[in-house]
Amino acid sequence: MTTGQTVTTGAAATGSGAATWQRDASRDLLNVGGRLALLVRGEGSHVWDADGTRYLDFLGGIAVNCLGHAHPVFVAAVASQAQTLAHVSNYFATPPQLELAARLKRLAGAGDDAHVFFANSGSEANETAIKLARLHANQTGKRMILSLEHAFHGRTLGSLSLTPKPLYQDAFRPLLPDVGYIEPTISALEADVDDTVAALFVEPIQGEAGVVPLPDGFLRRARELTAAHGALLIVDEVQTGVGRTGSWFAFQREGIVPDAMTLAKGIAAGFPLGAMITFGDHDLFYPGTHNSTFGGNPLATAVGNAVLAEIEDADLLANVTARGAQLRAAVEGLPLVAGTRGEGLLIGIMLTASVAGAVRAAAQERGLIINAPTDDVIRIAPAYTIGDAEIDEFTTLFAAALSAVAASDPKEAA
Repeated sequence: MTTGQTVTTGAAATGSGAATWQRDASRDLLNVGGRLALLVRGEGSHVWDADGTRYLDFLGGIAVNCLGHAHPVFVAAVASQAQTLAHVSNYFATPPQLELAARLKRLAGAGDDAHVFFANSGSEANETAIKLARLHANQTGKRMILSLEHAFHGRTLGSLSLTPKPLYQDAFRPLLPDVGYIEPTISALEADVDDTVAALFVEPIQGEAGVVPLPDGFLRRARELTAAHGALLIVDEVQTGVGRTGSWFAFQREGIVPDAMTLAKGIAAGFPLGAMITFGDHDLFYPGTHNSTFGGNPLATAVGNAVLAEIEDADLLANVTARGAQLRAAVEGLPLVAGTRGEGLLIGIMLTASVAGAVRAAAQERGLIINAPTDDVIRIAPAYTIGDAEIDEFTTLFAAALSAVAASDPKEAA
């Protein structure tokens, strides 16, 4: 903490300072995102705004900051690589890039015939996978690409085409042709995956839908059906990957191997990095079909190596599993809580009323950052490094927020 800095807990920035940054943001930034506070510093599981207000961050940059804020491993990796070699373009390979590709293949259980493409975000990773699906479609004559209802694969035009939410899609039609959406049920799989399908995209847990896991056996049946019909199974692990659920990748819990996987978010703990991995003989790209100037540059991949090494060396996957169970138990019985779902430290807290937005706001007023992906679900995705102190603080602040919302309307407390 800076000497002389006044720190308070809760209460979003107010006064002339808040008015100034909000005015500047409205004037200078594209009007596409929220501006809940002006954050200036982070350490561990806490962040501070421009007025010195401290918040417990249990959203983790939307499942990105897996090591928390300003972790020494992250800081050292950025500093070391930045003074060595930061960027060289995609005409060259670098040691950090090659090391990270090999590391990801090992962690994913992929063989020597697997290949990795590095991008800068989850949407870009999914764009790469969509192009893989199109290459497969052109090779086989199969045209349809399927995704699931309530899916979220990104906001670029291709990934948006696989994200069936009218609020996101309608302003940008027409979208990609030959894309369809099916219910996330085994019966829908069996009805709709046929010889016309080139690829099926799935998220093991639909985070933006309210942290909704796929039904038991869904991924295994999807693997069987896509293999039988010559379609690619592409697993979007942008939110669930690199340990978020307690396994390196959520598909591994089902004992399957996809044809391709996309990932991003926690892979570099806050540094922009995404990737697509192809398994088996499904690398259909050749020079000229795809690339990225920044993708896989030495700075990003050096950070990715350091982050994944720390998760392994510190046995953080075990902590993810243990702390996830501890958090789910801690919120049971709190006002307005109907139950929980999810895996590891990707948790959806289901509410008894459609007041998630009010709960999120009340939590921020008390110094807690959480998220409301739907009207009746709160999503939390804290750092893998949390312990008893952070869980106790979260429980206290979250209970206070729930109680405040319930007290504002007696019907909500019922």
